[in-house]
Amino acid sequence: MDFASLMSAEISKSKAPTPSTTNSSSASPNQTQTNKYLKRAEIEAARLSAYAADQEASRAAREAKLAQKRKLEDEEADRKKEREEKKRRLAEESRKRGEEEEERKERARRKRLGLPDLPPKIDGEKEGTPLAEGEEDVEDEALVTRLREMGEPVRLFGESHRGRLRRWKRLVKAVEGPMDKLSDGPIPTTLDLVLEAEMKVPATVPKDQEGRKFLFRQLASYFTMVLKEWEIALGRRDETVKMSFQGKQAYGAMVQSRENLRPLFKKFEKGELEDGILEPVVEIVKAMQERRYVDANDGYLRVSIGKA
Repeated sequence: MDFASLMSAEISKSKAPTPSTTNSSSASPNQTQTNKYLKRAEIEAARLSAYAADQEASRAAREAKLAQKRKLEDEEADRKKEREEKKRRLAEESRKRGEEEEERKERARRKRLGLPDLPPKIDGEKEGTPLAEGEEDVEDEALVTRLREMGEPVRLFGESHRGRLRRWKRLVKAVEGPMDKLSDGPIPTTLDLVLEAEMKVPATVPKDQEGRKFLFRQLASYFTMVLKEWEIALGRRDETVKMSFQGKQAYGAMVQSRENLRPLFKKFEKGELEDGILEPVVEIVKAMQERRYVDANDGYLRVSIGKA
């Protein structure tokens, strides 16, 4: 074969169509156009759809987990409630058995000693009898603890819950003693406050004990009235004035004055205020009642910082 024939054969081979070229040419023009020109909005929509599906699956899984957790917690609460109820029933049965055993032993002892038998229980003294109206009840376990802390018998023979409660209240009243009634003013006090017409203090401090006690009542009543009027006057201000710096400062001054007067009220109640303090206080109150406020302020300065 000559050179020209060889070249012609090689050229023919190079011009033959390849399989990939054939397949590409056989694909439809529409498919090629779609793959080549896919819109960005469609890609973003597909991504968002996949993300939403994934979030929905996660939410459903969380809700299922929470529902399972709530179910377990409810079951545990029910079991705990059943255990507490069982413990309460067992304690009640044990208490009743103990009381019955004590009653049986007491009856046997009385019979052995020739004593009369125990009287039957009255229906009104049985456990569960409602208390009188307004009478505060205490749980039996707490009542037993309190009696034990006071060194008293937990239960007397044949004693009901109501009987134990009243015995405990009598013991508490005996220990604490009668309590004095407090006034409902800005500074609660046990002093018997006087009427406004009786608040006029004398010019000098009385020497007798009864006069001093009445003077303490007068001073406490006057300071209570002043604090009440001061608080009412501050409460009548506009809201804008109350919230301003000056308004808050005025309210703070009233509160501070009320707190500073509490130790003085304690001294009034005990009657232990020495004349070195009582006389200037009477002078200040006397000047205030006569509307000599400059003199009252001077008296306060003398008693607080002296005459330096």
